[in-house]
Amino acid sequence: MNYVHFTNNSIQVKNAIKDKCLKFLVEASSLLVNQVVRNTTVKTGQLKRSWDFKINENELEAQVGSPLENAIWEEFGTGEYALNGDGRKGSWSYKDSVTGEWHKTKGKKPKRALYQSFISIKSTLISKAETLFKELGQ
Repeated sequence: MNYVHFTNNSIQVKNAIKDKCLKFLVEASSLLVNQVVRNTTVKTGQLKRSWDFKINENELEAQVGSPLENAIWEEFGTGEYALNGDGRKGSWSYKDSVTGEWHKTKGKKPKRALYQSFISIKSTLISKAETLFKELGQ
């Protein structure tokens, strides 16, 4: 009688896939942060220096962003210029906390640095993922 010997390599396969996922997330996040830094307009440089990423190894996901409130305003706009049209209508005045000067505004137009950065490197990210995951089959 012939017997078939079965070797369970599922743990090694799962670990190899996870390793490739993590490698891709780090590479993709680094590329995106570098691109968004290049695309961020500079007034004080604070926003440009604030972009970073975090990898959640358990969930196999990455977050790219900035902790600064201004990043939200730059990305989505404010007031009458808000991206989805849901901003405050009309103009308003505010006092600059640094200079003490008063300014009147209808809002800030969205610059979309993060979104535009992703769009500009999307094909590169797809190619990187294809290359990395092809290595699993070799």
